[in-house]
Amino acid sequence: MSAQGLFPALSAVFYALFLVVGVYAYVGLMRQIRARSPNAEGSAVRIFGWPDAVVALFLSGLFLQALTTVAEGTAKMETSHLIAGTLFTLGLVLSLAVFLLLRRFDLDSLGGFSKIGFGRTLVIATALILFAYPIIVLADVVTQHFLRSTPSPQAIVEMFIGSGTFAQRVLIIFLAVAVAPLAEEFIFRLFLYGVMKRYFGKVAGVTVSALLFAIVHGHLPSFAPLFVLGSCLAIAYEWSGSILVPMTMHALFNAVTLVALTFAGPTQS
Repeated sequence: MSAQGLFPALSAVFYALFLVVGVYAYVGLMRQIRARSPNAEGSAVRIFGWPDAVVALFLSGLFLQALTTVAEGTAKMETSHLIAGTLFTLGLVLSLAVFLLLRRFDLDSLGGFSKIGFGRTLVIATALILFAYPIIVLADVVTQHFLRSTPSPQAIVEMFIGSGTFAQRVLIIFLAVAVAPLAEEFIFRLFLYGVMKRYFGKVAGVTVSALLFAIVHGHLPSFAPLFVLGSCLAIAYEWSGSILVPMTMHALFNAVTLVALTFAGPTQS
């Protein structure tokens, strides 16, 4: 075998091994979750009730409207659209947090914010997102195979690649790495997953929250990879008991994606 053919072959073998390790890691997490006794989840933490289910149903209907965006295609995103969308999301998170506080939930206990220290959270999140990457890549490869064409990037990715100013790129990085992971994990994992798990079980909770997470991004070529990412984030949350773990995983994933785009895509001056 020539040197030119050796590198792709070694890369394929490395990826296959990496994929096996990633699948094995998440299967192991699911087995540990399944083996836990009901009492291990903490009876002191208040459970969700029917008012929370009503809000979850409303949010699900709201997010399902993103299906029309998928059907119509992705429109070009402007900075004003990005800021407006971010303000809407933050307003949604704030409203949801106030609602839960009025329902007398202890947000710290509910989300496990103080359950794990910063250092341990970072180590766990780094390991789990690393194990998730080969599964996400596989979902992306399968999607591209069935689409049989080079998919267009997400609107925010296209905006980042074609960004004309440094300030605009800094804004996108801040929103993608700091704001979006905190807001989206609070909505999709802490609340929606929690409610779905309460009424339909953990498997349904992971599936539905991941589906809504993928749908709300409104980008068909990214649907399968985002569904896998959302599933891994929900499993990490359930396993760790702290919403900070999926928040950190999400931030790392977005950061790595933006770094890859910075080096791979052209920068306009």
